Amino acid sequence: MVAANWPGVDPEWSRTIRVRSTSEVDAPGTVRRWHVLDNGAQLTRRGLTPIGTLLCVHGNPTWSYLWRTLLSAGADPAHPWRVVAVDQLDMGYSERTGTFRRLADRVNDLGDLTDALGLEGPVVTVGHDWGGVISSGWALNHPQLLAGVVLTNTAVHHPSDSPLPPALRLALHPAVHRWGTTTSDAFLRVTHSLANPPLPADVRMAFMAPYRGAGRRDGVGNFVADIPADASHPSFPALTQVADGLRRLSVPALMLWGPKDPIFSDRYLKDLIGRLPHADVHRFEGAGHLVAEDRDIAAPVFDWLAVHGTEISGSAISGDDSPLAGATGEPLPKKPAEQENTQFRPLWDSLAELAAGPAKEETAVAEMAPEGTVSRSLSWRQLDQGILDLAEGLRETGVGHGSRVSLMVPPGTDLTVALYACLKLGAVVVVADAGLGTKGMSRAVKGATADFLIGIDKALAAASVLGWPGRRISVQDLPTARRRILGVETSLHALAESGSRSGDEQRNARRRADHQLVMVNPDAPSAVLFTSGSTGPAKGVVYTHRQLAAMRDTVAATFGIRSGARLVAGFAPFALLGPALGAVSVTPAMDVTAPRTLTARALAEAVAAIDATVVFASPAALRNVVATRDDLSGPLMRALENVELLLSAGAPVPEPLLAEVQKLMPEASLHTPYGMTEALPVTDISFEEIRAAGADEAAGTVLGAGNGVCVGRPVHGARLAIIPLAADGTAPGVNHATEAGVTGEILVSAPHVKEAYDRLWLTEQETASLKGWHRTGDVGHFDAAGRLWVEGRLAHVVTAPGAVVTPVGAEQSIERLDAVRLAAIAGVGPTGTQAVVAVVETEPPVPKAGPAAPQLAGRVRRAAAEAGVHVSAVLVVPAQPTDVRHNAKIDRTRLARWASRVLAGGRPGKP
Repeated sequence: MVAANWPGVDPEWSRTIRVRSTSEVDAPGTVRRWHVLDNGAQLTRRGLTPIGTLLCVHGNPTWSYLWRTLLSAGADPAHPWRVVAVDQLDMGYSERTGTFRRLADRVNDLGDLTDALGLEGPVVTVGHDWGGVISSGWALNHPQLLAGVVLTNTAVHHPSDSPLPPALRLALHPAVHRWGTTTSDAFLRVTHSLANPPLPADVRMAFMAPYRGAGRRDGVGNFVADIPADASHPSFPALTQVADGLRRLSVPALMLWGPKDPIFSDRYLKDLIGRLPHADVHRFEGAGHLVAEDRDIAAPVFDWLAVHGTEISGSAISGDDSPLAGATGEPLPKKPAEQENTQFRPLWDSLAELAAGPAKEETAVAEMAPEGTVSRSLSWRQLDQGILDLAEGLRETGVGHGSRVSLMVPPGTDLTVALYACLKLGAVVVVADAGLGTKGMSRAVKGATADFLIGIDKALAAASVLGWPGRRISVQDLPTARRRILGVETSLHALAESGSRSGDEQRNARRRADHQLVMVNPDAPSAVLFTSGSTGPAKGVVYTHRQLAAMRDTVAATFGIRSGARLVAGFAPFALLGPALGAVSVTPAMDVTAPRTLTARALAEAVAAIDATVVFASPAALRNVVATRDDLSGPLMRALENVELLLSAGAPVPEPLLAEVQKLMPEASLHTPYGMTEALPVTDISFEEIRAAGADEAAGTVLGAGNGVCVGRPVHGARLAIIPLAADGTAPGVNHATEAGVTGEILVSAPHVKEAYDRLWLTEQETASLKGWHRTGDVGHFDAAGRLWVEGRLAHVVTAPGAVVTPVGAEQSIERLDAVRLAAIAGVGPTGTQAVVAVVETEPPVPKAGPAAPQLAGRVRRAAAEAGVHVSAVLVVPAQPTDVRHNAKIDRTRLARWASRVLAGGRPGKP
């Protein structure tokens, strides 16, 4: 009998069972003793009928203890599930058999156990590490019971052309293997050290407990020895059988992954997604190999079971014994197949027409050199032909429907051609800002697991050093030695040449057959665009072809941008939309990863180069344009005076800044659309409307006018609503409101709202919890005139005693002070009793961070009080921590942590 005194385990779960073995490594009639954690008796005692059974299988060198949170959650009366967590033979507290049990034996062993338990469907397998392979093998052998599959940090296939992960190679080395896995407990300790955060001492001891003494660790060493490093290994056929079999599974599947895993990296997740393309996937950023320890997986598992309840319970009710049948290897459709596609026009729809029209030799896309001249340009004809040629070359090299292509190319002609060529092929373009920094970029591109990486030299060097995935393609031809160092296969130039070599006759035939290129599924993924990372790790946002086309149409209808418009874009998305809109687009000479590098001269030179009528620039860029306007000559001043429309988005644009911009562009209609990576744009407001809203706020004549930034009314095709805030600062409701004065989370519904978050199933469930709506995470309200006022982020709401404080209203009031450049409101302390802290960046900046001078602190408090906010403390910083993409979104969460440290007497340092 096992004394189950482990933390987090109910002793009632622990049981042993004697099982007759049918394994070939055991003599006929052999009976083996298994230890399991099983909450079935507990459910029966409580009078609960389980919905089904979770069959949980650990890997090496853990044991059933890994699944204790699932056992506990399964006993919840709201969703009772029997959870059977096994200790594999030679592992945990199960029998030490004295035999070497290979993969096929262990799959067979698990079947013997479930037979002895009399397990009935529906059964959902849950596996980790080697347990992922073994549980999958059981799943394939028991289709009549199987209802779903959950996998965590495991692998069923290793590419033959690449070595095993270094940690496994070391563990398998003859000089290390026996000592590292069996004689000593080194393998266990190293595995436990992978937990992030570190395991509590009592939990670590519980994991070690069954393996005290070399005689109890033979199974650990044998598991390592059974890793099929190549096709000659005895377990390779069994592993291949499991890997191939997964492609035929059609039951619901969930993958929960810790990407900081030195063993099962994202490439193994990518392989599993290829075998189970319909699976729901969530990557827990920062988690590692022991993902079930690093994060709470019980909640997502049971949430997932609830979401797929009908499919899972239906498997047992119908008695269907073939969940392998009917799988196609394609993602399950999310939209009805009969959906009307007649209105769909792909993003590139107008390019061929423009390339053959009267303007075919006119400039379509251009980029500026630092000296103020056009460094490179393409006509509409050249752009269209370049896209066709590159698409053909990319197709020859293996890019096709569903291929992920990471684009690490600055905005300009090369990026435009590459983007549209990939989209025409049905590939999925992956775009992450270099401004995310090395760590942020690496996290993003590794998580997206691109098949191809197209990049400039700097990006390719980073890919080589940091191990970014994807076959590498350079922009320009590189010397042979450099190509070899960077691992580059070819270049865009070489691919385009290859695509054009077929000659005029075949090229024309290819143009006539171009409809084959554009026959992409409108509802298939087309792009993964990463957020700025201003509210946590940058998230990949998936857009379909239909949604990208809807974004184009929304921008055209809202702002009147039509074919023939001339656009200067200091922001990549609008530069790339230019050709889709039929607009000539030029990228000014600037570092697009740092908007504040755009100068007045660079902007005016770009405007003059194409006689631009439209300008897009972020608020940070506009600040620098205004600051450097004295560098403008007469001709450049006159060029800006011809601009008809200016768009600025990404962060609130102060009215005084717009007033200065209006002086530079007196004929321009200034607009500050509100939106996000997940939906761009959402609302629109002009400078005149901003002034009118400000007047309404000052007069107090319009209900709801004030306490935030007025961002106007919904753009073409969009609907907005509010989920009211609760007293704890959350927005838990399901009933949305549109009446004036109700503050809450902003919801948006529109054809151009994103499809999903990439491999962030939990995040997607949260933001799409209300059918047909995207929960933005922003907080705001409507006024009586139907305008939306944004008050901040839901995560930044401060819950002070007796009050819920949204930050933007008080920040705006503080920023009206002469000495304040930027202000941020943050909460310090426990929820419900938080102190409101104001953190300000002054003009001129202070030399070091810390408490504000008494006079400034008093003025800040009085300004905040005018907005109805009581400020407990005022701190100053030399510069606010802002996001890289817009140089404007203040990281209030980071400031709150810093302020807590400072107010507790810590050294101020840098926030």
